[in-house]
Amino acid sequence: MGTIRAPRPVKLFTGVIYSAPSRLAEVVERLTALIGPIDLNSESFPFDSTAYYDEEMGKPLFRTFLSFEDLIPPERISSVKITTNQLEGEIAEIQTAVRRPVNLDPGYLEESKIVLASTKNFSHRIHIAAGIYAEVTMQYEGKEWRMLPWTFPDFRSGRYNAFFIALRDRYRAQLKEQA
Repeated sequence: MGTIRAPRPVKLFTGVIYSAPSRLAEVVERLTALIGPIDLNSESFPFDSTAYYDEEMGKPLFRTFLSFEDLIPPERISSVKITTNQLEGEIAEIQTAVRRPVNLDPGYLEESKIVLASTKNFSHRIHIAAGIYAEVTMQYEGKEWRMLPWTFPDFRSGRYNAFFIALRDRYRAQLKEQA
């Protein structure tokens, strides 16, 4: 019989898809107020691997990633996803130029994987709590991020890999500080 152990804390991040760069600072400010200080952020990338969000969000679209300073228990990802969905709704009420001005995609990083939270069930997703599902989106192996059959096209492009390597390095340093 295996021994039950508490999981190690994980590195929380949020992907932010948006069409109005002038409003990104407001989104970052609100996320910081709700979740905590940001310790790393990526550059803004064109979100052009799919037209899935164009109708409701407008175009061109961009994506940036923000990671949060504090490590969290992995089970907290469900409440973070609920919080980010509520924030999306609040922002949509204020910014009415498009139906959905921002898409917030929280996830977490461990040394060996990136997990994204979703409200949508699918064959490769597992329900974790309160209508929130989780999927392993990428695996870290052989000093690089490896894609899975369901990895989203923009992640699959590799354009985010440098950010996630830096995030992994930051996470590992934080684990050492806690030891």
